[in-house]
Amino acid sequence: MAINLGQEFPNFECDTTDGKLKLHDYWGDGWGILFSHPADFTPVCTTELGTVASLIPEFTKRNVKCIALSCDPVDSHKNWIKDIQAYNKVSEFGYPIISDPNREYAIKLGMLDPAEKDKAGLPMTARAVFIVGPDKKLKLSLLYPATTGRNFNEILRVVDSLQLTAYKKVATPANWESGGDCMVLPTVSKEDATKLFPKHVVKEVPSGKPYLRITPQP
Repeated sequence: MAINLGQEFPNFECDTTDGKLKLHDYWGDGWGILFSHPADFTPVCTTELGTVASLIPEFTKRNVKCIALSCDPVDSHKNWIKDIQAYNKVSEFGYPIISDPNREYAIKLGMLDPAEKDKAGLPMTARAVFIVGPDKKLKLSLLYPATTGRNFNEILRVVDSLQLTAYKKVATPANWESGGDCMVLPTVSKEDATKLFPKHVVKEVPSGKPYLRITPQP
């Protein structure tokens, strides 16, 4: 069973490197990110979790709390963290890692990769990312194969977009970065666009339709 955008994210009670916790309680009233990795003591995963550890101050600025997950036991996670810190030269590891040995959460969230199996022949978790809003509903999901590491600066960019567009009537265009121009939503009337975005401009296109309305980031 996978979870769709807009659905409430399951409030799992998990065994983690920080002890037992419930996801919703851990995230509190802010934003949350759960990301999975195939296995401990593997090269790409070591770079990914180290990168997230180095970016925790940036996530904290955005009121985002991260949590990782794989099918390995908690003791394995704890031992591996030492390697992650050493390789990535990070002194702090500011987020917990969930242990899912029975693949309970991986199955419920559709995170298993049938092409990647452990020594026992069981499928491992793919590189999934779930971003959850303060309302505990899923705002974005990504799924990468084991061979492709994720770009966590892109995850930060996505968080910036999600947080902006949750409260302002704009959308962010291709390759947008925080502070860049935005698009006025098509659902905003011409009159409201003038009031809400007095500096917006309408770009002319061959169709003559006035749907490309560009505004400085509100």
